[in-house]
Amino acid sequence: MRGASGGERSEIHQHSGWLIPFGLALVILVLCGAVLLYDLRPAALFRNNAPSADVRSVSLSVRGVQFQIPGNYLEARASRRGDDPDLISLSALLPDMRGYSIPDAGLFLSNAADSPVVHLVLRADTNSLSAADRLARIYGPYFAGPDGTPDQFGLTRYTFRDGTGYERNDLYAGGGGAGPLLLLCERPAQDLPSPNCLAIDRPVAPGVSLSYRFKRSQLSHWRGIATGVDMLVAKFMKRQIGAG
Repeated sequence: MRGASGGERSEIHQHSGWLIPFGLALVILVLCGAVLLYDLRPAALFRNNAPSADVRSVSLSVRGVQFQIPGNYLEARASRRGDDPDLISLSALLPDMRGYSIPDAGLFLSNAADSPVVHLVLRADTNSLSAADRLARIYGPYFAGPDGTPDQFGLTRYTFRDGTGYERNDLYAGGGGAGPLLLLCERPAQDLPSPNCLAIDRPVAPGVSLSYRFKRSQLSHWRGIATGVDMLVAKFMKRQIGAG
């Protein structure tokens, strides 16, 4: 007795069980890649942080501390609408700490090792440590030696042990007009041709701390940068007080 009429034979094709999941995974990867490329296109990268030459002042408040900041200092487009954010990002140009303008557009967008741009961050910080406490409690356990050594530009230099996560950085301490200042500076390397220095968080008002970043090539001017940053932030705060 034949299983199929007319002498035709039934053929059963077996497929590997992993083909369908593999195909779905491949489709998902392709779609994710397309979305990522779309989000990383130049227009998208600058969509939320497009600089502005608009000098009109914007009222902002961080944890109740009022700031009146010209729009050409604000990095985020959302900040220029005025709000009560927990973080405000600003940019200024050395040596006079001026805001963004069309003639200076190339300087503001450059990431060259000698870039004159200073990036500032004002953020909510209710547990801000003093520079001395931060030096002893946060960084001290990772130092290669217990004491810093006098270095150029009137700074004291601390080096980190290998394997600490900080070994590619130097920590500098200096006395500024607003008190001790800590600068965490990246070391130049083949894979880091444009290293930065970060002036680590310090309080500027109750519940608000300030940090700022500049190129390590500008380290010799750290005193002038610190003074300029302090004057700029004070000016933004004074404007609001005066308006009230």
